[in-house]
Amino acid sequence: MKNFKSFLLLLALTFVSVACFSQTMFKVEVDDVINGKIKIEPEIPVSGEVAAGTVFTVTATPDKGYALDAGYYSVKGMWGAMYHESMENPFKIAIDQDKHIGASFIEKSEVDHVNVSNNVVYAKPGVKALKYDVFSPKGAKNLPCIIIIHGGGWASNDEDVMRGMARELTKDGKYVVFSIDYRWRNKLDGDEVDNTMADLIEDVFGAIAHIMEHAAEYGGDPTRIAVTGDSAGGHLSAVAGTMPDKIGSSGFGKTTGVFEFMPSYMPKGKSVEQVRSEMMAAIQAAAPSYGVFGGDMLNHFSSDPKADDTWKAGIAPLSNVPNVSERAVPHYLIRGTKDMLIKDEAVKAYVDALVEAGQTVEYVQVGGAGHAFFDWKPDTRTKETFRKYGVYYIHEMEAFFNSVFYPKK
Repeated sequence: MKNFKSFLLLLALTFVSVACFSQTMFKVEVDDVINGKIKIEPEIPVSGEVAAGTVFTVTATPDKGYALDAGYYSVKGMWGAMYHESMENPFKIAIDQDKHIGASFIEKSEVDHVNVSNNVVYAKPGVKALKYDVFSPKGAKNLPCIIIIHGGGWASNDEDVMRGMARELTKDGKYVVFSIDYRWRNKLDGDEVDNTMADLIEDVFGAIAHIMEHAAEYGGDPTRIAVTGDSAGGHLSAVAGTMPDKIGSSGFGKTTGVFEFMPSYMPKGKSVEQVRSEMMAAIQAAAPSYGVFGGDMLNHFSSDPKADDTWKAGIAPLSNVPNVSERAVPHYLIRGTKDMLIKDEAVKAYVDALVEAGQTVEYVQVGGAGHAFFDWKPDTRTKETFRKYGVYYIHEMEAFFNSVFYPKK
């Protein structure tokens, strides 16, 4: 019996040793923090090696005169460090791969003018809850709304990457700004079934439908809306501006030649026809930035064997510009002269299509700027690019919006 107990004890210790030896470990590093400090609980070991599944609580404290911009963790991605941010404080980070942890702070004067409502969920058609953030000038009442759609190749980022733009667009107290998220293409959200471009577009229309239903709660006027977005969001905002007439219940490509979008959120008590009509009337201006409007860069992301070039045309603003006699959608287009992704001739093709349809369009090229200069992230380079190019041209864009919503008498 004694030998048997000893055997069981040895066996248990062996299992524990094997379990400990096989425990997956990841490297966690803390980035340098300026203009504030962060407290991480539990403490990270000196080695930085952390067991998979560990959850850290991070509390950020700004220095005097500063406010929290966002807490974050970053991982290696297709374009270098990919940031996952939170404006909540404290925030939690679960370890499932190597990660950097940090926080970004901003001068308090940059955010004193605005109330921010984070992570308003509007739908959950897949694994990921879809949400938006609201930036409302203090005292806002019945202001026009600007809806921002982020970029990232339809495959990365979320609404947080546009918060710098949202803050700038609210500084004059003339707009309530909504920054929205949507599903990523294919299975990149962890969904079992591929998300197609039609799905992403349905998310955009669903977000707009939800915003229209709730805009007044934040001081916004749901009948006066402008849309903007950059890169992939440039494409999606151009779709929102030119194609709300394609909202419908007949499906995308299910019937030959029929390409309609059912919003991923539908207000209770409203038909799809009502939502389509109200959205067509409400969206009155579009400012797609360095976007994809058609051509080879546009992909329907569908594995349906019936998918062909008509499916690409069904998601292309270039192929769906309304005639001004049917609906006016003035446009403000912008790209950097050193943008290696979005070429001048591609934007000009969209300009030509707008002009041919009688639409008003302004096209601005920013000397020396590359791609994604409207983005805002915790790293110094992105912030410097935003300040060098983004701030000025955001206010030029706002002047365009003013010409629509606050015309001079």
